[in-house]
Amino acid sequence: MRLISRILLQRKCLVGVGLLWILLLSSCSFPGLTETSAQLPTVGEKQPTSSLPPVHFPQDEGAHNNLTEWWYYTGHLDATDTRGKEHHYGFELVVFQALRSDLPAVYPAHFAISDITNNEFHYDQRRVTNYDGPMPDGKSTQGIDVHVGNWSIQGLNGHDHLAAQMKDYAIKLDLSATKPVTLHNGNGLITYGLGGFSYYYSRTRMAVSGTLLDHNQQLHITGQAWMDHQWGNFLTLGGGGWDWYSIQLKNNTEMMLYFIRDASGAVLSTYIGYIDASGKDTVIPASALHATVLDKWTSPTTGIIYPSGWRLELRDPHLQANVVVKPLLKNQELVTSNSTGNVYWEGAVSIDGQANGQPIAGQGYVELTGYTQK
Repeated sequence: MRLISRILLQRKCLVGVGLLWILLLSSCSFPGLTETSAQLPTVGEKQPTSSLPPVHFPQDEGAHNNLTEWWYYTGHLDATDTRGKEHHYGFELVVFQALRSDLPAVYPAHFAISDITNNEFHYDQRRVTNYDGPMPDGKSTQGIDVHVGNWSIQGLNGHDHLAAQMKDYAIKLDLSATKPVTLHNGNGLITYGLGGFSYYYSRTRMAVSGTLLDHNQQLHITGQAWMDHQWGNFLTLGGGGWDWYSIQLKNNTEMMLYFIRDASGAVLSTYIGYIDASGKDTVIPASALHATVLDKWTSPTTGIIYPSGWRLELRDPHLQANVVVKPLLKNQELVTSNSTGNVYWEGAVSIDGQANGQPIAGQGYVELTGYTQK
């Protein structure tokens, strides 16, 4: 924040920043915001208008002058310490960008570690406001370069670098995509009427190496990650929430699926994307999926009741599958009131079952938003 010497101007500045953040939170679609269904927009029968330009790489890896944008990484990490003890972690690192009118850009960020070995979940949050001028316009060939303090995401053509730290944990990770980029909905462009439009692509399988600092013990890690990049001129569409799943199976295939719910909990829309071993993405009809909640978990912090374990049954020519998705930790809830003003559950999960007649296993991440104490 700029230094202002006069008390009156200081008060105006504080009121302005507070109002800015209220406006941003009331008209953004950050993951976990309970008053939104716009992060994962309903996919209509009509394809997006041809007047919107297609996705280009590497230009569209970087920031855009759009209302809402984020770069989102989740994954699983493995390490062996000097005593020969094996460690398994999940991680989440996300940076959001929000632009409204001629107001300064706001950058919230979340960093979480699921310490599976020690049955602990830790997270931190940050938010910075940029007063330094116009943002990039999506035409740069330099890729991703976003920072929130000393947390950073940098990358070009599927070779990304992440750095973040909080009390007791820190990461420095190098990620390399091992499959082609997936443009969701066929062309990476989703429209939803008056809500606006969204570009959305994922790198569904990224090899990870680097270091993780665990209570002052530096570990060399390997692992696998999933990256989402979404941007566009889209705003909040109303109450409700969503369940989002990224699934990475050991046969080198992936699935992304989500359910969007209205304020009553009824499912408004379902999206299922299946990425085969070659990287080909197929959108599977919602009618092919039957999902069953296997358990529930009540947060001791917020009292919110979340689903906790699922059976997913798919019957489609491209994929016949029956898998069980289990949280690796029950408590992977983030209360991010100081950055995005919301509460959500996002955590590492295991996958077991069968696909196309063969036993299958894997790993993934699940995000749950819009749940209450009822």
